[in-house]
Amino acid sequence: MKRMISLKDTRIKKQNREAKKRNKPDPQSVKIREVPQASTALFLSYNEQLGPPYHVLLDTNFINFSITNKLDIIKSMMECLLAKCTPYISDCVMAELEKLGRKYRVALRIVKDPRFERLTCCHKGTYADDCIVQRITESKCYIVATCDKELKRRVRKVPGVPIMYITGHRFSIERMPEAYGAPRF
Repeated sequence: MKRMISLKDTRIKKQNREAKKRNKPDPQSVKIREVPQASTALFLSYNEQLGPPYHVLLDTNFINFSITNKLDIIKSMMECLLAKCTPYISDCVMAELEKLGRKYRVALRIVKDPRFERLTCCHKGTYADDCIVQRITESKCYIVATCDKELKRRVRKVPGVPIMYITGHRFSIERMPEAYGAPRF
């Protein structure tokens, strides 16, 4: 069993010899807390900005996984949400697809379809995950389509933003109350 050094021991410095007094917080003092501003679009964590036609923000790996599973992106989105969908691609996602090279040229050709809307980015760098998280924190009118676990974790921290992902060779959605077409697990 270990022993404790007494306060009178010579190895302890003089300033540390006095027993430390803990300062108790004054209950009368005013406590200042900074609380992040809640979005006005949320009503009890239900996002009122979401509605048909849905704006779906696509991630790089979602496009690649939909090609791997032989799913038509727009058709499968409409089957999942039972409404019209507009897929959005940011400049960062386009840059990531271009960096991936010849292996992903099919994905690049699909994304250049005029049915996909382009979103311009005004920040430095081409990291798509940061771009998507920044865009959904600014405006919560998007559904994020991704299969990336790390990006899903980051998006779940933002209240009121649904996540679309691929499971069982079809699209599914989480955190959306009226997602009747999505399979239940």
